Parts: sequence; structure tokens; C-alpha cells
Amino acid sequence: MTSEKAQEMARIVYKAMDDKKAEDIKLLDISEVTPVADYFIICSGANPSQIDAIIDNITEEMGKAGYSARRTEGGRNSGWILIDYTDVVVHVFSRDDRLFYDLERIWRDGKNVDIQEL
Repeated sequence: MTSEKAQEMARIVYKAMDDKKAEDIKLLDISEVTPVADYFIICSGANPSQIDAIIDNITEEMGKAGYSARRTEGGRNSGWILIDYTDVVVHVFSRDDRLFYDLERIWRDGKNVDIQEL
């Protein structure tokens, strides 16, 4: 069962991605699959500049809400950035890297969540 805090964080991240026109945003509830986090939020960016804008907006909006990342992995030019907010883990991919890593398939036991239901 996900916490209200995790749900709030997921809404903030989703909106921050959407505000920067992130592609194919997926929100996965993984709370019943692993103790690692409640949600994975995955999106793609069309190019490095858009990926940077998405990451910057997520970090800024989460900071305004009082949340700071526990850790960030991947460089801005790596094609995959992971931002760990403990309850919510954010994945921002280039299009090619997203297809290559295919997290949605790996975490298919997670439940797809419609942001309107959150």
C-alpha cells in the first residue's frame, strides 16, 4: 500500500515531466513487488536538451515541495538519469536507451497507474 506522501511526490514528478513535454510518461506502482520504492516514474526525452530540462524541472519542483533526492545516478549525457527520492524513483531516458533497458518489461509485475487516479 502506498503512502499519501509517495502519492504526492508522484504527482509532483509527473506534473514536472509533463510540463516539459516528456514523452510516454509511465507511473508504476511497485509497492507490492519490492520494498525498494512505492513508485517508478519513467519517461523519455527527445534530445539531451529536453532531458536536461525535464531533470531540472523535477529537481526544482520537488525542492519547492521540500523533497530532496537521496541520490542521482547517470550523467546528463548518459541517456539515462535515475533520481532516487526513496518512495519514488524517477527514470528519465533518451528514446533509444529506454527501448534498450525496457524497464516496463522488467517491472511488469508493477501496476500501471493513471495519474488521474492518484
